[in-house]
Amino acid sequence: MSKLKEILTSWRVLVLILFLIGSLVAVNPKFGESDGVEISSVLGNTSAEVNGLQPGFIITAVNGNPVKDVAGYDSAVSSVKSGDLVRLSTDNGDYSFLAEEQNNVTVLGVEVKEVPKSNLRQGLDLVGGVRVLLKPAEDVTVQQMSDIIDITQKRLNAFGLSDISVRQINDLRGNRFLQVEIAGTTEQQAVKLVAQQGKFEAKIGNDTVFVGGEDIKQVCRSADCAFVQSCNPNADNEWSCQYQFRVDVSPESARKHSEITSQLGTVNVNGNIYLEKQLDLYLDDILVESLYISESLKGIDATSFIIQGPGVGATEELALQDALAGMKEMQTVLITGALPVKLEIVKTDVISPTLGEHFLSTALLAIFGAIAAVGIIIFARYRNVKIASAVLLTGLSEVFIIFGVAALIKWNLDLAAIAAIIATVGTGVDAQIVIADETISGEKAQRGWKERMKRAFFVIFGSYATVIAAMLPLWALGSTMLKGFAIITILGVSIGVFVTRPAFAKMMEAMMK
Repeated sequence: MSKLKEILTSWRVLVLILFLIGSLVAVNPKFGESDGVEISSVLGNTSAEVNGLQPGFIITAVNGNPVKDVAGYDSAVSSVKSGDLVRLSTDNGDYSFLAEEQNNVTVLGVEVKEVPKSNLRQGLDLVGGVRVLLKPAEDVTVQQMSDIIDITQKRLNAFGLSDISVRQINDLRGNRFLQVEIAGTTEQQAVKLVAQQGKFEAKIGNDTVFVGGEDIKQVCRSADCAFVQSCNPNADNEWSCQYQFRVDVSPESARKHSEITSQLGTVNVNGNIYLEKQLDLYLDDILVESLYISESLKGIDATSFIIQGPGVGATEELALQDALAGMKEMQTVLITGALPVKLEIVKTDVISPTLGEHFLSTALLAIFGAIAAVGIIIFARYRNVKIASAVLLTGLSEVFIIFGVAALIKWNLDLAAIAAIIATVGTGVDAQIVIADETISGEKAQRGWKERMKRAFFVIFGSYATVIAAMLPLWALGSTMLKGFAIITILGVSIGVFVTRPAFAKMMEAMMK
């Protein structure tokens, strides 16, 4: 009992305990069922967004009815109709807004998911999704790269995607890359959104009337001005649908329209009178649609235009889905504007959620397996249960503190991070063996405790400096996988040297007396 008291009252062990408590708070594990659902994304230009709802809020009740999970949330909102007032109770207060109708479907403008069981953030390797690595087609400045990241982030948010990560990475030659990670989407959708430059132009003849982004003041996404107009079978035994939505443009664009159309003649098309030139819509310099301009708009400062586009499919349902997807993509491009330069796809990785869950369970098993293997090896070497138990306790503490710091700095735990943790456990045992050897051999050589630990930590700090020196180039490479491995390794060995090893040394001192 006196030895246990000596261990627990040591400042080295108290520091370890404080780190463990801090890690517990940072990770914030939730045992059992968590009430509520988390908002994963909020659709732009909706009543929900206007009234302040944001991703990350926890919804606990809908119109006074408690919500425990996603199924309960779906049940609570199933009776809501377009125009109804909806009141959501969240961990950030109550929010009231109107439900809207889009394509004959009532929408609240929010997507939800189950409340996470902890604050640990899992990377794409563990939750599934798409990772796209892109390179600018030409040299870009720091500001241009910043604009690319900003526009890509806005584009993915505007499209309604959640759990996204957009970051710049560099190689040793100074080349800049854009890495985009999106959970819960398809490869085709992800590539189309992030690789598309999104340069939109509306022209009459060779004259530009307005462009996406800078000239667009508002893009309608509500059911009264954005919908699929009609679906009909065509001659190729397929179905064709037509979507349309309204855009409001700047006064400068309206004046351009007036100046250009005032000089145009008219033509008769199937008994209708239109201006002789059409409004041509270009996306990334490719003509996507040509729209007739009514004679009544000649010389008019038109501030609103109707954008139309097609959708095709083998069945009416598939054609409708294609039209809705096309409309959503076009609206997103118009809202966010074009990227400064074109992006070229370097690599695309797709990981299924099922495979991600398998990776996670395997990785956690590998971590605890590595700790158990270390304990067995230590026991086989010293034939002492107390020493083996101290090593196991130190290893588990080290891993938990790494998780706590990762949760605190919001670092995604992916396969590279898990590999770094396993490597940290493996290299950490060296330091523990050095401390144990010095403790036991020092007793025989009758060296003082301070001298023994001085000898041990001289070796430990030398090894620590070597690991840091090896990891810094990987960090500098900028590749997310290598950088993640380097950061977690540096974090792990630093926690070992400055927190867990001193505590382990104190345990050894008390046990060997």
